[in-house]
Amino acid sequence: MNLNDPATPHRPRKSPIAPAPLILLNKPYGVLCQFSDRTGRPTLADYVAVPDVYPAGRLDADSEGLVVLTADGALQARITSPRHHMRKTYWVQVEGTPRPDQLAALAAGVRLADGPTGPAQVHAMPEPSALWPRDPPIRVRRAIPTAWLELTIGEGRNRQVRRMTAAVGLPTLRLVRWSVGDWTLAGLGPGESRVAGVL
Repeated sequence: MNLNDPATPHRPRKSPIAPAPLILLNKPYGVLCQFSDRTGRPTLADYVAVPDVYPAGRLDADSEGLVVLTADGALQARITSPRHHMRKTYWVQVEGTPRPDQLAALAAGVRLADGPTGPAQVHAMPEPSALWPRDPPIRVRRAIPTAWLELTIGEGRNRQVRRMTAAVGLPTLRLVRWSVGDWTLAGLGPGESRVAGVL
């Protein structure tokens, strides 16, 4: 084949397709887990400039921590679908001092209005050393102590962790998602993000 002969058909070599970006974001308190808002509230667009990525699972505006964003629909489904049981770990500041029976109830699964939850991994923990101050701070009542829990679940219902702790008498004051699967917040301050590899 003579590539200099205009009569010779030339097929350009295919470039390898770059993998879709996967972004890990430490979503600050008060930021909506979407890219636009008609009322001008803070959104993911204020922190992520990568086009065509979407959050794989929601995190409420009053919750903080890890949001995974991707353009890969199959990966979004793997992260969010309950049948894949991708574990998500939360650091939860609760009002009150957890009793062994309350922790046991969370571990066994809690009955909520939309049905019972699956079993959880839960234990009391000291205030996380990697935690940043929340802006604004939580409201603390001097007469009532607070405590921290590490809670890991394989589901993702609406406000599930808050409803679980409330159901056992431990209202959530602050909620931080530390990890999704093997992705974590390690090294990310509030509002910071990084590109990660697909697990």
